[in-house]
Amino acid sequence: MRVAFAGTAPLAADVLERFAESQPIAYLLTRPDAPRGRGRASGPPPAKEAAERLGIAVHQPERPTLPEPVDRVVVCAYGLYIPPRLLAQSLWVNVHPSLLPRWRGAAPVERAILAGDAETGVTIHRTVEELDAGPIAAQDAFAVGELDAGGVYERSAELAARQLASVLDDPVFTPQSEDGATYAEKITPDDRRLDLADPLDAWRRVRALSPHIGAWTTMHGRRVTVWRARLEDGAFVPEIVQPEGRKQMSYDEYLRGAR
Repeated sequence: MRVAFAGTAPLAADVLERFAESQPIAYLLTRPDAPRGRGRASGPPPAKEAAERLGIAVHQPERPTLPEPVDRVVVCAYGLYIPPRLLAQSLWVNVHPSLLPRWRGAAPVERAILAGDAETGVTIHRTVEELDAGPIAAQDAFAVGELDAGGVYERSAELAARQLASVLDDPVFTPQSEDGATYAEKITPDDRRLDLADPLDAWRRVRALSPHIGAWTTMHGRRVTVWRARLEDGAFVPEIVQPEGRKQMSYDEYLRGAR
């Protein structure tokens, strides 16, 4: 069985590296290199970096295409629309980090934490034209607890690699219900702003946007990104912060400088 992988984001890179331990990957489809970081210099997607470390061939078309026939294509955080003509050429299966049909869409991990969901998980489903609506081959849950998004993504990658190894050879699909379907909209600038008058929401927001995006507020007249925080007797307590234009530091360090 020949398997290709289509992915771009850090989650895709993590799943690719883990899955490649048990399954040879014919090639990676990923998005073209794009500006990254403050300097906006062109850089490779995380999945491309992972594939190159593994010696996997990389293809970066502007629009998805299959350069060689394969039996399966695993899709994970790819970010490009896959047209029906391609879906008809191979069996495409998608790795989605939520318990579908809850949180279809772009930011399922962040939205689950923001909503205070007690559990989340990973769903392996057939890729269809409708967003994250295909029949399900595997679905497993785990507790969110106090994990931040980084922790949820890591656990999701571990689980996804095991699921793929188990079902990809001969998947059995069950239709996905429309009952309880919700949509995880992209994170916007407004989503990043902390409301310190709502400690529970602020704590969830920090966790949902760490360590990859960051939530911010104003402290002592200065914009500060909060990367880690805790709830203590119902109060929001920052732990790791980053004043604008500075490096990350403990909250106590920041307070000493502010004084």
